[in-house]
Amino acid sequence: SLQGLGSILFQFLSNQNTTFQLTYNVALRGVAAQSSLFNWEYSPSKLIDGNRNSNYNYGGSCSSTVFNTNPWWRVDLLDLYRVTAVTITNRGDCCPERLDGAEIRIGNSLENNGINNPRCDVIFHIPAGETNTFQCNEMDGRYVVVVIPGQNKILTLCEVEVYGLPAGNHL
Repeated sequence: SLQGLGSILFQFLSNQNTTFQLTYNVALRGVAAQSSLFNWEYSPSKLIDGNRNSNYNYGGSCSSTVFNTNPWWRVDLLDLYRVTAVTITNRGDCCPERLDGAEIRIGNSLENNGINNPRCDVIFHIPAGETNTFQCNEMDGRYVVVVIPGQNKILTLCEVEVYGLPAGNHL
């Protein structure tokens, strides 16, 4: 059967120590939220639409908070995943430095809007319009949060991709 073949192929690839688990963006099925919304047309769900267009005003695929203390964006993956990597596309038409110092956090808690979950990595700098991948070493979690610690900060993102497998699948 096709299902049996897929299972055999998956076992083969897993045994070959490949990065097979990185092939599926689990955020595409998630539900997004953020601390505030600069423009109602650019909802938080735009960041998980599969579109990396980085032009905020003309691409229709970015979202931004207003100036906040600890502005955040979050995706609820709707299930527990073992996250291997998070890929982020920065805004390309202006102000790429806004994302400098942002943290990627992954876990199962919504305490403090998910900001208290364990940290995967810190985004030191992503050049304008570019996409960078951050390795999360198989962190388990339902929520993936991007937050910029500090006062009077604005969080602007154009795509967030989350790669991993359901946490029940141990390789």
